[in-house]
Amino acid sequence: MKKILLTLVVAFATLATMAQRADYRIIPLPKSEVTDTTQVFVLQSGMGIAYDASNEEVARNAAFLREWVQQVTGVQLVLSPTDEKAAVRLSLGFPADKKAKKGKKSKETPVLTEQQQEAYTIAVGKDGILIQARQPIGFFRAAQTLRKSLPVGAKTTIEFPFTQIQDEPRFAYRGVHFDCSRHFFKVDFIKKYLDLLALHGCNQFHWHLTDNDGWRFEVKALPDLAKKGGWRDQSPLRRAGLWDGTPYGGHYTQEECREVIQYAAERYINIIPEIDMPAHIYSALQVYPNLRCDVQHQRGSDQVLCAGNPETLTFLKTIFGELCDVFPSKFIHIGGDECPKGGWQRCPKCQAKIKELGLKDDGKHSLENQLQTWMNREIGKLLSERGRDMIGWDEILEGGLTEGGVVMSWRGVNGGIEAAKQHHRVIMTPTDFCYFDYYQLKDHDRQPPAIGYYLPVSKVYSFEPLDGIPEEEQQYILGAQANLWTEYVGYPQHVYYMLLPRLDALSEVQWCRPDQKDYEDFKARLPHLNRLYDRIGVNYCRDME
Repeated sequence: MKKILLTLVVAFATLATMAQRADYRIIPLPKSEVTDTTQVFVLQSGMGIAYDASNEEVARNAAFLREWVQQVTGVQLVLSPTDEKAAVRLSLGFPADKKAKKGKKSKETPVLTEQQQEAYTIAVGKDGILIQARQPIGFFRAAQTLRKSLPVGAKTTIEFPFTQIQDEPRFAYRGVHFDCSRHFFKVDFIKKYLDLLALHGCNQFHWHLTDNDGWRFEVKALPDLAKKGGWRDQSPLRRAGLWDGTPYGGHYTQEECREVIQYAAERYINIIPEIDMPAHIYSALQVYPNLRCDVQHQRGSDQVLCAGNPETLTFLKTIFGELCDVFPSKFIHIGGDECPKGGWQRCPKCQAKIKELGLKDDGKHSLENQLQTWMNREIGKLLSERGRDMIGWDEILEGGLTEGGVVMSWRGVNGGIEAAKQHHRVIMTPTDFCYFDYYQLKDHDRQPPAIGYYLPVSKVYSFEPLDGIPEEEQQYILGAQANLWTEYVGYPQHVYYMLLPRLDALSEVQWCRPDQKDYEDFKARLPHLNRLYDRIGVNYCRDME
């Protein structure tokens, strides 16, 4: 009996020790990691974080690390920039880079890829934790890695097994989209959404600001656009044909947008704004009905901008001009999807414009599709003059792609494959793998409302963005993106539920090499991250299929 009790005591002591121990097998999995579990460095409150205080970015990342260690464990570290013996040390520069530089006679500085700029190393030994990075962004990525490796819950000490971690992302573009037109979400929640993206190593936030259901971006030259177009009389209920009868709306001022942009930039996330045109624009046409085609049988969401009306281009250039004034993003999204052409076929102004432009039937692109391409090119010129690149959904291929345009392939992967063949840049976001407004489980009654269809975590994890792309054209695939549309997603905890754990799965698609991925291993690592979600109050789907 005594032997049994002694065994239980030892077992519980072992569990208690492990509960205090960091685990580097996080999500997404680092590129390489060698760990010695027989030796540990013990971190406790009062120990310091040393860094270069003269570098504002480095100092901010040191503060993030301190904040996250306290958030997850309760252990309170001290910011001590000049402490050479601090337990945690942040150092700019890679030893391997310095050695390579010494071995070369050339004084030219090698050009780093975006992924190499994000690279970092973490070394844990008897003297503490050393974090090295080529650029300050690497410290941010390393701090997130340590945050996710921490044992969750109140601790007095944390054991860090000795380790050598080297990490950098696979794809330069790692995006997540959010639709704020169907449902409006306040700035405070948008910041929390950005925090969740940062936790997963994402660096692009595609902000869907306008659609049929509401115009969310303030245009100072057109004040009624957001004040009136940002509101609707009522919203559809889950059951087809029923409406709630309650006015609904809101918009973001340009000052609020800049606030969000700054918040995102501090977390190394670029915000790509989307103004959808020439379709998905009913919210604007309610305010400016003179911009629609004056034809019959065009109602509600079927209404599109009149391409033949000269006022239309003036209207768009005003909007995109102010958008560029606010958003510094290299990429600006123009939408371009699901544009019904029946109105243009019957509209005298649009048909006159086709003749004026001298558009001809080339057997591949309809005249109306070519007319949309003309509109895209006009906006593309404006964006180019402002130093920006245009992104559009894959329909922008249908009339011939604008030079320099980036294709967001959503109707499967074929649009992306075709664009890559034409040597255009591509972001893969096919519905079959990346649409997080779909149900996660087959049993719809066990879940909050969704738009339909079925996308389980296992399917997301199986996605390979380079499938079907010849090796010589893979360079044109920038990366992958998740999309979350909000027809039936109206409150924060519902948003989190739709994202998680599917975003966990996609983060490994975006960050990890294919040979690193193993779904069973991913499932084994997920419970630890779920405990972090519980700690910070983020909802997630508890079941997986």
